Amino acid sequence: MTYGEALEDFAIMALLGCSSVHVGGGETLLDPDGLCLVLDAARDAGVEIRYVETGCSWYRDKDSSRTLLERLSSHGLHTLLISMSPFHNEHIPFNKVKGVIEACHESGVSLFPWIADFYLDLDTFDDSVTHSLDEYRRQFGETYVENLPRRYGIVPGGRALETFDGIMEESSIEELTEAKRETGCIELSDTSHFHIDLYGNYIPGMCAGLSIAKEDLGHPLDPDEYPVITRLADGGTGALLSWVMEKYSFRPQRRSYTVDCMLCYEMRRFLVVEKGFDSSKELQPANHYLVP
Repeated sequence: MTYGEALEDFAIMALLGCSSVHVGGGETLLDPDGLCLVLDAARDAGVEIRYVETGCSWYRDKDSSRTLLERLSSHGLHTLLISMSPFHNEHIPFNKVKGVIEACHESGVSLFPWIADFYLDLDTFDDSVTHSLDEYRRQFGETYVENLPRRYGIVPGGRALETFDGIMEESSIEELTEAKRETGCIELSDTSHFHIDLYGNYIPGMCAGLSIAKEDLGHPLDPDEYPVITRLADGGTGALLSWVMEKYSFRPQRRSYTVDCMLCYEMRRFLVVEKGFDSSKELQPANHYLVP
């Protein structure tokens, strides 16, 4: 994001009553110059940055890391959220995490370990290399991965849909769609924790691939411009399913799913990939659906 884009986003957040945010990614510290501009924009808009998230992939050595954190601190960074979990350890060696923790102590930047409860689990293995979820199963038992949602705030989307598919109990399409027929997907209206991406899209309910253009925030959405989101909000996955089946001849690939989010994502990807559905506002960014 440019300084101007970030400043505009922060101004909209402040106007709608949000006084503090966190900055995440991707990996925020792969572009220190860009992160400094975002921190400056937040300061100028009067929005507090509670913390910046990092996965620590950027760590090389203690001295350069301390220098980088001191620079960011001068632009307003005071707390760093450090990812710490078996999912993270599949891609990032734990010694990088330990190195950033040490650099934080030396630079005076506060720590927010997410989640500290996993430290001893991760420290069981060789910290110089990555480790798969299967290695955690072998070390801690076959139910280890199955029990992770009880210890970690997992959102039913993205990679989690694949990781826990076949592990968690499934329900029929009828059962899943009936559950929200009266209430709709109430998660979409929850603003206690929201995301805005680098393109300026508001992500309702933290549902990856769903978006609301920032200029449309703060007032009712036009059903013609947001046919997917408004149907989900009014009648849940069942309302969207009826519409996609009737208008686009969609047929579910399965008879049962772990969560209705799986069916919802399947429909959204079908609209973008199979039907070339033109939704410049609500199914963004389009590349989200085009990646295999």
